[in-house]
Amino acid sequence: MEKILKVKSVNISVEKGTIKLPADKIELTERGITGDAHSGDWHRQVSLLSEESIREFSDITGREYNYGEFAENITISGMKLNECRPGDILEGSAITMLVTQIGKKCHGSGCAIYTETGACVMPKEGIFAKVIRGGTLKAGDELIYKPNIWKAGVITLSNRASAGIYEDKSGPHLINTLERYVASINRKIDFKYHLIPDSEVNLRATIDELMSQKCDMIFTTGGTGIGPQDITPDIVKTYIEKEIPGIMEFIRVKYGAQKPNALLSRGVAGIAGDTLIFTLPGSLGAVTEYLAEISPLLEHLIYMRMGLDTH
Repeated sequence: MEKILKVKSVNISVEKGTIKLPADKIELTERGITGDAHSGDWHRQVSLLSEESIREFSDITGREYNYGEFAENITISGMKLNECRPGDILEGSAITMLVTQIGKKCHGSGCAIYTETGACVMPKEGIFAKVIRGGTLKAGDELIYKPNIWKAGVITLSNRASAGIYEDKSGPHLINTLERYVASINRKIDFKYHLIPDSEVNLRATIDELMSQKCDMIFTTGGTGIGPQDITPDIVKTYIEKEIPGIMEFIRVKYGAQKPNALLSRGVAGIAGDTLIFTLPGSLGAVTEYLAEISPLLEHLIYMRMGLDTH
């Protein structure tokens, strides 16, 4: 859910490892904040901390803290920022920032606040961002927090299900399974579902449509075997610019050890433009097995696609 945040202070330091001092305004560019020690061509150009976090820490330690004392560039109010996730957007009338990291490694004895209190709030509740659109920011300005909602396309290929002879169960099962996983990692996801026949024309048209809608990921179910109508991997391969063979190889080996028929699936995984594509078999059991291995990789794959270093 979008939230409106109020900028309480903008802060700069010319040297790393020192507190930041409030400024009348800051200028954000593609390299970060002009004149700040942490500007540069990397993912931690701008640091942010909420007034709510500072106030809680002040209550615990029994003393007040000045804006910038935790080395944050921007102090805001309106939400605790550790609710954010990499990929979220902070947007103002003149600037846009991409959230790139939540928290950081504590400097320990190298931090004055940690030395004084034995703890620090920034490593757990501060965030870092990269400038996407530059401009001027000052205290009193507003930022809109926009969570990154994943977009997923789901395509079931089945002549009989698309003709209404029987109900498609694999596509809805995939959606329900993936939705539960995404909720477990505090993410949101929107689905575009398509049920089509085993047709190259239909499959290409549907993939083209989903990619034009900027889907983060596309999953297909059905058509991964060796039958005369099993065309899904062959068509999807023509879209893939970078294949990720290890995912499907691992799944085939893991489940094929107990179910040799699993080795007959020709499923592929890869990236087309900015979209991840996975081709899954059509059975409910296979969808469950494949998603059990793919789902834990999705967040990191999306970060990699966005150019975020979250190691």
